[in-house]
Amino acid sequence: MAEVYGLDVRTKVLDNGLKVVVLEDHSTPTATFQVWYRVGSRNEVSGRTGISHLLEHMMFKGTDKYGPGEFSKIVARNGGVENAFTSRDYTAYFENWASDRLKVSMELESDRMRNLKLDPQEFEREKQVVMEERRLRTEDDPISLLVEEVYATSYKVHPYHWPVIGWMSDIKSITLEDLKRHYKTYYTPNNAVIVVVGDVGSQQVFRQVEEYFGALPRGENPPPVTSVEPPQRGEKRVTVVSPEARLSFVMLAFHVPSIDSGEEYALAVLTNILGEGKSSHLYQRLVYEEKVAVFTSAHYQGMAKDPVLLYLYAGLVPGRSPRDVEVLLREEVAKMKRGEFTDRELEKAKNQVKAAFIYGLDSNFYRAMNIGKLEVLGVGWEYMQTYVERIGAVTRDDVVRVAKKYLRDTNLTVGILVPERNL
Repeated sequence: MAEVYGLDVRTKVLDNGLKVVVLEDHSTPTATFQVWYRVGSRNEVSGRTGISHLLEHMMFKGTDKYGPGEFSKIVARNGGVENAFTSRDYTAYFENWASDRLKVSMELESDRMRNLKLDPQEFEREKQVVMEERRLRTEDDPISLLVEEVYATSYKVHPYHWPVIGWMSDIKSITLEDLKRHYKTYYTPNNAVIVVVGDVGSQQVFRQVEEYFGALPRGENPPPVTSVEPPQRGEKRVTVVSPEARLSFVMLAFHVPSIDSGEEYALAVLTNILGEGKSSHLYQRLVYEEKVAVFTSAHYQGMAKDPVLLYLYAGLVPGRSPRDVEVLLREEVAKMKRGEFTDRELEKAKNQVKAAFIYGLDSNFYRAMNIGKLEVLGVGWEYMQTYVERIGAVTRDDVVRVAKKYLRDTNLTVGILVPERNL
């Protein structure tokens, strides 16, 4: 037992390797039940990209006990909501509802953890659904298409190279046998974490999880991801010309470390000063002063298994040159390296990063989300206990140091989106 901001966190590992994490909060009679699997697009191989996301869709297509669509209907009848999501590093499923419905989650999730019925007709239909999803969310969305191209250009070895949804040709070519192997390999108790947060008793949850999941057989340990992205040796550039785009868009992306590197705290503060909100350096310079952009921001998501990208971007005012905006973005990066930000900006950024983290602990669902991510990434929920303190300890020298170390031209990929009508 331990505490996170005054809340009890208790854990147990079943004999089959399934880890259970429970955080009790009796403020409302509700609870979230989440199952996290250590599998995402980073666990895929070329030729079968998108298979983890496709399997997520198929997880709602039924077992021998519950037919297609029954899972969602049962949750709805019990007054709950459910969903799932796939990322580069994990796949997760959840139900939110009154805490006295928790056993329904256990019955449904334990059943589909090992008893999924992969029907050939349902499989082919769902492939078409996923392909249409890719068309709508990526191929017909110019900015999403550019982001995809920037990642594919930035990473040449590591599987972060390909999108979570997969390449269209790979989605088309995935077979039912491929999906069955993926399911058998990764959907095992020893490759999963259950997180329960809400109006529950931890010992009762442990007993119920043992009852429903304890008999599921332990699987073979999944193959490790051995690809390591080599250091980038020079600036890369990619341009996307889109008939759907109405505005040009410029993106600068740098390779940076992820969680548990020790660098993530200073990188989070750096990103906030650069591009968080209308008082940020990018917004003030590009939108207010130069009036060359209609929006701009910076992004760093350090909660990942392997090194990620810190990127900044701007959507251009019509008629403005992408090259000119790129120069301005580079100038703002250079200012960070020179430490051209005030002590007040530093403190404001740290306060905003800390506040965002604390606000993320304000509901059962998001507390469980944080716990689940940390557990499947391998750093453990305990990371939460020192996060605010570590952000508060970030100094000016820390921010300047990581800016100089990582925001280098040789570590940079530039992405430019150009409307076809501008050519």
